[in-house]
Amino acid sequence: MSKPTPQKVSPSGLQGVSTAAADAEIGATDLPAARQNRLLDLLHQRGQATVVELVTLLDVSRDTIRRDLDAMEARGLLIRTHGGAVHKDRMVRIDTTLGLRMDAHADAKQRIGHAAARLIRDGETLILNGGSSTCAFAAALTERRNLTVVTNNLRLPPVTPEAAVRAIYVMGGTYWAVSQVTIGPIGLPGIAGFGADTAVIGVTGLSASGISMGRLEEATETASMIAVAKRTIVLADQSKFDIAAFAQIATLGAIQHLVTDAEPPPEIAAALERAGVQVLIS
Repeated sequence: MSKPTPQKVSPSGLQGVSTAAADAEIGATDLPAARQNRLLDLLHQRGQATVVELVTLLDVSRDTIRRDLDAMEARGLLIRTHGGAVHKDRMVRIDTTLGLRMDAHADAKQRIGHAAARLIRDGETLILNGGSSTCAFAAALTERRNLTVVTNNLRLPPVTPEAAVRAIYVMGGTYWAVSQVTIGPIGLPGIAGFGADTAVIGVTGLSASGISMGRLEEATETASMIAVAKRTIVLADQSKFDIAAFAQIATLGAIQHLVTDAEPPPEIAAALERAGVQVLIS
């Protein structure tokens, strides 16, 4: 009596499945913890990634990536976005208080502030938005004289050197305690509008597509500041690179100077060069 011919069993334990198909199945299901750790490392390095990018980098199916992303979001390891994910540490928290932001990357912001102050000439009219970076800039204006400062940043007047300014105008509007700024139509009582020599702008994110902030109202007001100024200086430490926050303020073409503390990533550096932005690294 002849013995039955044994059937080939694929590595996945399925009979009659080709080796290639079984390998694909293994790639999608074997050692999910190891694959998810690698996925998290990629997000940590890049800040964010699309499903398409992750499919290519991890060599698995879209369904596998989507399942991984759902599982990892449930564990609080990342934030799902439309078509991809963002590492939780790079996600823009629009409710971060100004006090916490003042403490974050404080040394870098001080260096950036001093470098940006050297771009300012005596007698200029400056318009500054809210944030910790613009406060660091204002505090560094010790060598300047006869400046006119317009701002919605309520933290800024106390830190600005008295000898540096002729006048500080605080714009009106609704007070936002979390950011310590006023939000409202740009303008001063009794005049239709005004101009500024230089807008000095702090941002939440800087990417190849432009500069952005976490709140639409602040982004709109900041865009108006850029519109009334002859030139714009953006202050952004390296933690802001490759972040596209909720509301875009402007494209890179609206900027004349970027003052930062590190070389921008290649994609951003190329976009800055195409836009003609002068990059100053402090």
